[in-house]
Amino acid sequence: VQLQASGGGLVQTGGSLRLSCAHSGFRLDFAAIGWFRQVPGKEREGVSCISVGPNTTKYTDSVKGRFIISRDSAKNTVYLQMNSLEPEDTAIYYCTKGTDWDKVMTGKAEHWGQGTLVTVSS
Repeated sequence: VQLQASGGGLVQTGGSLRLSCAHSGFRLDFAAIGWFRQVPGKEREGVSCISVGPNTTKYTDSVKGRFIISRDSAKNTVYLQMNSLEPEDTAIYYCTKGTDWDKVMTGKAEHWGQGTLVTVSS
């Protein structure tokens, strides 16, 4: 299983970024794919996830209404559209995939790739 996140960068407060996650490695028991973020020295924070099957999505409360997760199954890519960015969103964002929905949502799933840095300036 491979996951490669991209699309991070520096943006001003209120700006937008779209992260992409190219993923490979299929297992029938995979439940969801998603994003978590981490600030060095702090705990991982689950951000959002989307089911592998029916198009079910979930968001952590702090990003609801601002972030949108989507997928393009033909391209094996998941996206995270981030709008109205705030300095508190600054973190390294990781793409993750796993067999347990809750673990994917909380950043504790068994597979993740290299992250992409998002910096929001005030």
